Amino acid sequence: MQDPRGLYDVRTALETVPTGLYLVAGLTGFADAGNAVSQLSTYLVDRLDAEEIARFDADALLDYRARRPVITFDQDHLTDYRPAQLSLYLMRDEVGQQFLLLTGYEPDFQWERFSTAVLDLVSLLKVRSTIWVHAIPMPVPHTRPIGVTVSGNREGLAESMSVWRPTTQAPATAMHLIEYRLQEVGASTVGFVLLVPHYLGDTEYPAAAVAAIENISSVTGLIFPTDKLREEDREFIANIDEQVSNNPELERLVGALEQRHDTYMQDSPLKSPLTHQDGGLPSADEIAAELENFLAYRRKGDEDAPGL
Repeated sequence: MQDPRGLYDVRTALETVPTGLYLVAGLTGFADAGNAVSQLSTYLVDRLDAEEIARFDADALLDYRARRPVITFDQDHLTDYRPAQLSLYLMRDEVGQQFLLLTGYEPDFQWERFSTAVLDLVSLLKVRSTIWVHAIPMPVPHTRPIGVTVSGNREGLAESMSVWRPTTQAPATAMHLIEYRLQEVGASTVGFVLLVPHYLGDTEYPAAAVAAIENISSVTGLIFPTDKLREEDREFIANIDEQVSNNPELERLVGALEQRHDTYMQDSPLKSPLTHQDGGLPSADEIAAELENFLAYRRKGDEDAPGL
C-alpha cells in the first residue's frame, strides 16, 4: 500500500488543531435516503464556523466518469468548474464547542488506503469518538419520528436507541469500513443509520437532516442550529399531508404504515417492525405512484402541483 498520507493535502498545520475532539462524518455516494447526509453536511458547513484542515485527492479517489464534475457554459465560454471535494474541517457549534467534520464524496477507489489515512488522522488528533451518519429507505410513515439503527462500540447506545437491530448482510460503504477498522484498534465509534420513509427516499426530506443532527447531538453534546431546517420540514409535511388528505387511497396506505409502526413500537421497541409479515403492508411502489406527480412538481418548484 502506498503511504496513506499521500492521499490528502494539509491545509492547516495539524499541530495547531486541538486534540480530543469529536469527529462527525458523512459521505455521499452509494445511498442517501432523503438526502439526509448531503443536507446535514451542507447545512453545517454553510451555517457554522468552518476551517478546512485537510483535503483528499479526488484524482486518486474519485471516478469522474461516474460522478462528473459540474461546469457552467456562459454563452461562449466556460466558468465555475466545480470538482467534487472530500475534506476534513475544524468546526464550532452554535455555542462555540469545537469538533471535526469529515464530509464530501464517498471514495470510489483505494478504500483501504483511505480508511488507513482517516485512522491515522484520528490517532494523530486523538479523536474522542467518531460519529457517522447514513440513511436508507424503509417502509415507515412520514407521520412518525424517523427511527435509527445504531452500530459501533459505544456501550449501551444500540440498546437505548436502535429501533431496528437485524442480523443481515448489506452492501458496505467506506464509512462501514472505517468503523470496522476503528473497532479493530479499540477506538470509540458509533454509526447512525436513519430509517427514512421509502416513498420520500428520492426527495430532499428536511426531517431526515433534523434527525441526523438530533442523533449526533445526543451522543456528543454539540449544539446545532435547526430552526431553518425545521421550518422547511413543516412546509414540506404540510404539502404532503394535503395530498394525502385529498386522496383516500393514499390515506389508506399511509394509515396502514402508521398502524404497523405503532403496534411495533408499543409491543417491543427493540424488535424490528419489518420482521412480522402478518397483515397487508403497502409497497414502496404503491405509495410512490401516488406521490410521484406531486413530488416531481415540487422538485421543479411548481406551486400548482396537480391533485392526486
